[in-house]
Amino acid sequence: MSTISNMLATGLLLAGSWASSGAYAVQDLPGGPAVRQLNLHPPVTRIAQEQHSLHWMMLVICTLIFVAVFAVMFYSIWKHRKARGAQAAHFHESVVVELAWTIVPFLIIILMALPATKVLVAQKDTTNADLTVKVTGYQWKWGYDYLRGEGEGLAYISTLDSSHRAMSSSGNVANAPADYLLKVDYPLVVPVDKKVRIITTANDVIHSFMVPAFGIKQDAIPGFVRDTWFRAERVGDYYGQCAELCGKEHAYMPIHVRVLSAQDYSAWVAEEKKKAAAKQDDPAKVWTLADILPRGEKVYAANCAACHQANGKGAGAIKPLDGSAIVRDEDHAKQLQVVLRGAANGAMPSWKTLSDTDLAAVVTYTKNAWSNRTGQLVQPAEVVAQRAR
Repeated sequence: MSTISNMLATGLLLAGSWASSGAYAVQDLPGGPAVRQLNLHPPVTRIAQEQHSLHWMMLVICTLIFVAVFAVMFYSIWKHRKARGAQAAHFHESVVVELAWTIVPFLIIILMALPATKVLVAQKDTTNADLTVKVTGYQWKWGYDYLRGEGEGLAYISTLDSSHRAMSSSGNVANAPADYLLKVDYPLVVPVDKKVRIITTANDVIHSFMVPAFGIKQDAIPGFVRDTWFRAERVGDYYGQCAELCGKEHAYMPIHVRVLSAQDYSAWVAEEKKKAAAKQDDPAKVWTLADILPRGEKVYAANCAACHQANGKGAGAIKPLDGSAIVRDEDHAKQLQVVLRGAANGAMPSWKTLSDTDLAAVVTYTKNAWSNRTGQLVQPAEVVAQRAR
């Protein structure tokens, strides 16, 4: 909770400075940051509501202790000041005082610990979930895999909207929308009033999956599996961010969760499965370069351009594709293995979730776009063979 408060406070300070300078007209974002927000984010889960109650209870108790202690201290200073001729008393101990300042703090701690422990235990109770989603942190995007429940088998990568990334790179944010740097191409979609278990892990460095409105924050650690859960009580769009400093693109790793009604969620699942089925082209089909390039360009724009840029030049830790020796290499297996398994340095995730034809198309596109112009054509059958390695 302290981390959430700190991040909100930092965000408010930055928002205030931007607004006062006239560089960026800050706006409220329903389900996300709000202008002049002074408290924790409005809760939409029972756990978040209980966290709010704990927050205020602790604040009241600490304030009362502060007032009582300083009132006694200042009264004692005033009452027994030297100007009034006060003389110091000579005594060694008082059993009553010793018992009082031992028992009273102990009772206060118990008063604070009992409700806090109850909420903490409830936060970790991920049993009987209606839906289980594995969330994988990458530098710098999120991967969502629906493991159990309605939607099982769906999987996709969620990346910051490329137009927002370009806006940030240009520095021209005067007309930025309310969801600036929070808009993604594929949000995490869940049903309302259903218990959603989130299993977190990471592909490269430590990330942290945090959605303040749900009261959840769980580290995603490479080689480990952690879990948390939430049950959203209202439909809508809710936003968060990676809350662990994970590299220079840390600010471009937002979380967007879309909560739908049961009927709308079922319709979304059906549509996504239909799309997935449509993508399962015959891997034995032999494509021509003219036919596969347009498809590869679309796949690149949807999945790769956010990091490698539309011009293929890359940025920072993201290696350029334009002029890349691996991309131009006639041994297609080299590039296909990078695409299927991810980069060795963790800067690129695995794209196994794409179909064999989409992978063949996007690799073919990179081999023939910009200055590469190799004339090479990668067939889906080659992708199938590389998956089996």
